[in-house]
Amino acid sequence: MALDTIIELQDATVSQQHNLVLTRVSLTIEKGEFVYLTGKSGSGKSSLLRTLYGELPLKEGQGNVVGFELHKLKNRQIPFLRRKLGIIFQDFQLLTDRTVNENLNFVMRATGWKDKKEMQTRILNVLEKVGLATKGYKMPHELSGGEQQRVAIARALINDPDLILADEPTGNLDPETSQSIIQLLIDISKSGRAIFMATHDITLMEKFPSRTVTCEYGNMVEPTGQANTSAT
Repeated sequence: MALDTIIELQDATVSQQHNLVLTRVSLTIEKGEFVYLTGKSGSGKSSLLRTLYGELPLKEGQGNVVGFELHKLKNRQIPFLRRKLGIIFQDFQLLTDRTVNENLNFVMRATGWKDKKEMQTRILNVLEKVGLATKGYKMPHELSGGEQQRVAIARALINDPDLILADEPTGNLDPETSQSIIQLLIDISKSGRAIFMATHDITLMEKFPSRTVTCEYGNMVEPTGQANTSAT
């Protein structure tokens, strides 16, 4: 696996319990790439992402994500894998009884941060990156949907990950807000992080074109001849 390769799957099989979801999946994503993952509901997009962050085991084929071999992954290694990933969900998954700062602080303590001054500096830094530098004291319910998703993106950036996996991050947002979220993710990819984003929003993909892979009929396909570049 090359130094700049963030995801590499070879003839991988994605399964949920005993149900076969995808077969013969081969995929390579490099540092700084922005890649869309498309497909109809139930086609395997979320299952593929869950395999990449270790929630579903890779039982057949080979997979390497941020240096971890998925086909050899032990349960005790999963927290270390996830420290090198950022994960963004459609429904934000913020802790509703804590402020924005406390949400980020919770993740940092869970992943081994201890120095309070360093933690405060890092929280302010990631909130500035997502345009929420003055919102750290707010509760999630005091924020708009777009702002909550920006908090989720800040949370994904906390540990300076090599890869961000985003599962329908604009699914609950209006079109204008969705565009601002995609632009933010594209800007993040330009800093060298790979972004693999599941979506079914064709309008967004047309407005922000980038490399695309598609789950269909139990396989993952990539159109031939498309440029292997990030969104612009």
